Order: sequence, then C-alpha cells, then structure tokens
Amino acid sequence: MIAQDSIEALKTRLDIVDVVGNYIELKKAGVNYKAPCPFHDEKSPSFVVSPAKQIYHCFGCGVTGDPIRFVMEYEKLNYPEALEKLASQYNFSLQYTTDTQRKTDTRLMEKLNDYYKGLLDSNPEAQVYLSDRGVFESSIEKFGIGYAPASQQTLAFLKNQLFDLKEGIELGVIGEGGNHLFARFIERITFPIHAQNGSMVGFGGRTISGHQAKYVNSPQTKIFNKSKLLYAYHLAKESIYKNKEMIVTEGYLDVVMLHQAGFTNAVATLGTALTAEHLPLLRKGEPRIVMAYDGDNAGLAAAIKASKLLSAGGMDGGVVIFSQGLDPADMVKNGKVEELKNLFRHPKPFIEFVLEQSVHAYDLSNPKAKEEAMHAGIGYLKTLSPLLQEEYRGYLAALLNINKSVVRLQKAPQNQKIPQLSAPLTREDFWELSLVKTIIEIPAVIESILDYITPSQLHSHAHEFTLALSNQGDHPLLAKILLNESIKSFKEEDIKDELLTFLRNYYAKELRKVKMQQNIPFEKKAFMIRQFTEKVNRLKRGELVPFTL
Repeated sequence: MIAQDSIEALKTRLDIVDVVGNYIELKKAGVNYKAPCPFHDEKSPSFVVSPAKQIYHCFGCGVTGDPIRFVMEYEKLNYPEALEKLASQYNFSLQYTTDTQRKTDTRLMEKLNDYYKGLLDSNPEAQVYLSDRGVFESSIEKFGIGYAPASQQTLAFLKNQLFDLKEGIELGVIGEGGNHLFARFIERITFPIHAQNGSMVGFGGRTISGHQAKYVNSPQTKIFNKSKLLYAYHLAKESIYKNKEMIVTEGYLDVVMLHQAGFTNAVATLGTALTAEHLPLLRKGEPRIVMAYDGDNAGLAAAIKASKLLSAGGMDGGVVIFSQGLDPADMVKNGKVEELKNLFRHPKPFIEFVLEQSVHAYDLSNPKAKEEAMHAGIGYLKTLSPLLQEEYRGYLAALLNINKSVVRLQKAPQNQKIPQLSAPLTREDFWELSLVKTIIEIPAVIESILDYITPSQLHSHAHEFTLALSNQGDHPLLAKILLNESIKSFKEEDIKDELLTFLRNYYAKELRKVKMQQNIPFEKKAFMIRQFTEKVNRLKRGELVPFTL
C-alpha cells in the first residue's frame, strides 16, 4: 500500500498542464488552456485546464478532476496504478507502508551526474576546452556540466554506491558488449539532459580525447526519448512562456552560451532533427519558433526539414542560418550579442525559406529544371492551408520569374484539403491517404514508419500526415479520411512492402532530379548520386533504408 505522505509529496511534483499536455495538445486561452475533450466527441474545444487551480473541466460532458484523476480516466487505470504511472513518468520514488522504498531512476542519474561534476574540477583538459569556448563558471554550474572518465572508473563508482548495474543498463549509462559491461560516456564532457519537469533522464557527451564520434547521447530508454525532448527546456520554459518565443539550436554549447548572453529561451534538439513528436512540446505557450542552424549542408537540410514540418503544422516563426563557419556559441564568445539579437528579431519566415531553398536547388536557366523547381514549390505549398497557398503563389512565381497564373494549385473546397467523395483520387492520393489512415488506426506503427518517411517526402498530403503524427485524430481532415470507405488502411504485415515500393519510386525520382541539376559542385553532385543509387539498390534487395538528411 502506498504511504499517504508519499502520495501528497507526488502531488506537489505534478503540474496539471504538463500532465494533460503529455496526452493531448493544449492551446493557451487567456490564463487557462483549452483542447477538444478527450472523453467525448466534439467540434469546438470545451475542455479547459486551469494551471492556477490545478484542475481540468469539460463544459460539454462535465468531467472534472486533478492530474491523477485525468490519468485514471485517460489510461483506464485504478488509483494505485495511476499513482505508479505518474511516479514513473516524473522519476519520483513512492514509499509504501512497509517502509520498503523502490530504487529510483532519478537517484542513479543524479548521483552519477554529481560524480561527473566533481571530476570536471580536477580535469585541466576539460576545463581548458570549456574556457576556450567562452563558458563561464556560472554556466557550468547552471547546466550541471561534468566530465566522464575512463569506463572502468564509472563502473567502479556505481558499484561502490551499491547500484545494481542492470539498472544502469536500463537507464542507458552502461552498455553491454559480448561478455563485458562498459560505460557509454568515456572521456567526454557531459551535459545532463532533463525532462520538462526537471528530472534527469539522460546525458549528452562531447569528446575531448579524439573519439570518432564528436557527440554522443543516451540511447532510447524507458525515461529517455530524444524525439520528444529538448535540451534545457526545463530551464528555458519560463522565459519561453513569458517572451512567447523559443530559439531552437543544434548544439548543447549553443544553448549554454546563448543563456549566458541573456537568451534564456534557447533550447536544442538532441542530436536529431525536429520531428512531429516534438510538436506538442513546441506548441506549449504558443511561442514563435526561431530555428538557429549552421550554414553547412547538414544544417541547411535540417533547417529545411524543420521549416516544412513547422509550417505544415501552422506554427509561426522563421530561420536564422549562420555562415562562415560560425555558430551562436562563437558569436557570443566573440561579443556579437547585439548582432545576434538582430538576427533573432528578423528571421527568414519558414515558408519563404523553404520556397527559396527549393527553387535555388535548380538551374533556372534550364527550362526543364525550372519546371521541376516549380513543381517542387507547388508540392510544398500544398502542405499549407488554402489561404497560405494562395498568398505564397505569387512569391513562388517571383522566385521563378514567371507569371503567377502559371503556378496552378488544386483548390480545396472550404478549407478541406482532401477531395470530396465524388472527386477522383489519384493512385498517389490513395497511397498517401492510406498511410495516414494506417497511422490513425494503428498508432503503434508510427515509430517504425518515421524511421523511413517524413512529411516532406509526401507529394500531396504531408499536412494530413503531420496531423496524424501529432495525434490530432479529431481534426476534420483526419475525420474525413476515416469516414472515406474508399481509402483502405494497410494491413500491418503489408506495411514493409508498401514502404519498399514507395521509397524505391521516391529515391529513383530524387536521383533523376539530382542528375538534372547543373548549379551544384561536382563533388557534391557525385556524392548525392552515389547516395541515392545505393538507396535504390538496397530497396530493390528488399531492405528498408532509414531517412537521412
């Protein structure tokens, strides 16, 4: 039986907005948050969450309660099960009336982090690196930066602290290789990673001794999912809510240095591009999103992908690209804080950025390539709302130096992007909508599908795909897909074959486009041709290939 004082201590850890926001997407409405009610069907949001009162209430069906009641109702759990579920999510150790206390994930992670922080003080090489990057002692303390030693030292520490090494394996700080164990973070500067509520869930590590991988992150564990987390969000969220703006960077040091310079609304992705799984977190507080990415090929590709995802999701913001080998951390170190402020104040809007990058990838002096550029731009515009499609049609035409009337978009009636039942669906439409319907009906396949396909790869229904990934099952566009009996979802056992067919065609088309482009350097073009050719060959052999930037 769970001790009452332990239950009360857990309640103080819970925040109604965080708890409910982990299950459904909430939107700010004055001092409260609103959403369509998850407990009954409705068109207009009547489900209200009050952070001040720490309760939720639906004015449609009348349900009401606190965070624990919500988890009970949503997950169909009894009271003790809901408490244990929340305790696990928030890394809280429940106590039982027998006085036996379960070992917590938080205790091991925090003890290990304290150990790493202590080692940083006695490692001159790590201290010199941080000093050379311009990191202040106050920032080292604020972000809990440490140093991971040789593997055996970490293992010995955990043993001396009487931790079960199996727990370390479960939490991703220890790995298994053959018949031996090893620490995952070896001779690296460490950056502790926290969940939204501040509990430690993982580490990032930067090598200072020449390891092949410059940065590594904790692997996927029961408490760590890099596609749902943002580095330093727990430190930045108050500033994000207050300023209605979030700066998203690519690296830990970018965040550390931006906070040091006063940009306390900065966060970073965890060694991965932004995904649809990040959207609920990005929407909290409805901030303007500023993507701050490097100007190299990988940075530009990541910025394009993120801009497509965010604009298709209806989010406001833009992109700042850092050129000449600099990044936000370098600019802070070099004293260019005012220049940074100006860049963040005037980012390139998402839609304009994507259209410009799409068009500039083609040789516009070649009529055939120019036509391909137009179709690429139109394909992207179709992921947006009808109003934005019409507004940016002229912008695409201006980039191509053609008459606006040439840029023809298939109009959707009354904000419905899905054709009416009487309108003919193309084979491509059917396949993409079947994929969307499969995700809605079998959400367990989302993670595996996302390894191979992103919204940017779909031609006509990227917006619906994004909505499905965001768990917006009651959105009218998705409801229309579910109600259209001519659209069949894929059987789970057939998904691999469907993906193989789609990806073979997609990468073969990408290969043809690269071969046509004239305005990219020879070495880059040759690399891209080899890359796409290899993908096509692997797919022909029946091997799924992960999506890479």
